[in-house]
Amino acid sequence: MQALRRTLLPFVGFAVVIGLWWVAATSVGGRNLPSPVAVFDAGWTGLRATDGLLVDIRLSVLRVLIGVVVGCALSLPLGFLLAWFPTLRAMFDPIVNFCRALPPIALSPLVIIYFGIGEDARLFVLIWAAFFASVVVLYEGITAVDDIYVRAGRALGASEFEIFRRVIVPATVPQMFVAVRVALGVSWATLVAAELIAAQRGLGWTIQRSASFFRTEEVYAGIILIGISALLMDLVVRIAQRRAVSWQERVVR
Repeated sequence: MQALRRTLLPFVGFAVVIGLWWVAATSVGGRNLPSPVAVFDAGWTGLRATDGLLVDIRLSVLRVLIGVVVGCALSLPLGFLLAWFPTLRAMFDPIVNFCRALPPIALSPLVIIYFGIGEDARLFVLIWAAFFASVVVLYEGITAVDDIYVRAGRALGASEFEIFRRVIVPATVPQMFVAVRVALGVSWATLVAAELIAAQRGLGWTIQRSASFFRTEEVYAGIILIGISALLMDLVVRIAQRRAVSWQERVVR
């Protein structure tokens, strides 16, 4: 019963939001706030079209996937170094937080100068966003590992490498998945900015093009497709996380 309740509640939440949207669209009317039916029709038409929204979804998902994989892979060693060596953390933590605070769209002029307007420029923006979002989560999670485990390992005669491999790494596996999820969210949020760099296809490009022609229902459809794609990718990471850390004890609430 509890499992069924957890499965149904998210759909109830979506139904409530769509119902409120329908009421607001009916009250306001016009093209400024299209109804859910108009948005669904625009999205369905785009998905069925040859060389339509399915191509944009595939390109955007691929870009985000590359950005997250490369960004998280690069952040993993740096996160462990910053967490394991306090001197390095004191030196580079302000720089990491400075770069993390920079909005990717502000980097667009420099990215165009150094990388041009090709795919490399768009991927760089996504890798940048994923890297600095995940590295902070990683080293904060690693530093939060309880000292009692490290002291117990040293008391049992384990070397620093063995403590790192057998204590620190397993204890931070859940945090690695959290870093990936954060990087996914940031990368999808950055996607529109990345695809502003002379992209010819993609969901962000579709939204910008539709807004230029004041096709509001297509703008809403593109935004919803970004949300659905991000939700599905996050769900895959959560399922993998549950399998990878099934050994952890959990309190069911």
